[in-house]
Amino acid sequence: MKEQFLTYIQNLQDEICNGLEAVDGQAKFREDLWDRPEGGGGRTRVIENGAVFEKGGVNISAVHGKLPDSMQKLFNVGEAEFFACGLSLVLHPKNPMVPTVHANWRYFEMYDDNGNVIQQWFGGGQDLTPYYLFEEDAIHFHQTCKTACDKHNPEFYPKYKKQCDAYFWNAHRNEARGIGGLFFDYCKETEETKMQNWFNFVSEVGNSFLEAYVPIVEKRKNLTFTPEQKTWQEIRRGRYVEFNLVHDKGTLFGLKTNGRIESILMSLPPQVQWVYDHHPEAGSEEEKLVKVLENSVEWI
Repeated sequence: MKEQFLTYIQNLQDEICNGLEAVDGQAKFREDLWDRPEGGGGRTRVIENGAVFEKGGVNISAVHGKLPDSMQKLFNVGEAEFFACGLSLVLHPKNPMVPTVHANWRYFEMYDDNGNVIQQWFGGGQDLTPYYLFEEDAIHFHQTCKTACDKHNPEFYPKYKKQCDAYFWNAHRNEARGIGGLFFDYCKETEETKMQNWFNFVSEVGNSFLEAYVPIVEKRKNLTFTPEQKTWQEIRRGRYVEFNLVHDKGTLFGLKTNGRIESILMSLPPQVQWVYDHHPEAGSEEEKLVKVLENSVEWI
């Protein structure tokens, strides 16, 4: 399974990078291969200063070795060997009318002393973070997610949409990071659902990413915007940074397993503002977004 999924994310990285370069029309991804001293490594691809994307990354990694003490406590196990691989992407567009997007699909295995797999699971999802709310874009993104889920189980979309809303919640701000999407984790084999079934589902979601995001980018990338709207984008990016550094499990796992810091912090935008006690003007489009982020919305 680990070889099947690693091959899948390697191919998916190529597909997504090619699709995003076509949308940008100017910048190309820079590739950076790296090794992890304890075992494994990755292939980081970063796009910067493009016509559309101010900064973005589409990264894959496959790491293995002894499970660190901190992760042993998290999983409530003793010393163990592990393998983890995944694709993680974040895209920060220049135009504040184009939303930031994040996606991640991953697989994890843990072994006993004889090398037998004792635990394995999939996780992942994709979510959208707009700076200005276009409801039709939110509906399109969620409908694409739902269509991918419904091919496997009609219960998946409402369940994983709810988990996404709960996960991407900036508790210290009492607001969502964005308008959600899907989030699933610890997808393990049961009598009803084999690991191959989970692979088929996760790859279905991964394959839907470009369909979910690119039409939104194409529709919004040439809209005009003001310096004030750019400032708003940078203020909202600050909330994005706060979530990734305070709450995000992937960031925590990377830091605690001696992951590559440049790849882990790739998700952070290049230009951000923290304005003291900032509140959007009453009745403005900026306030409209904030009010939506305070309560979960059923987009479908």
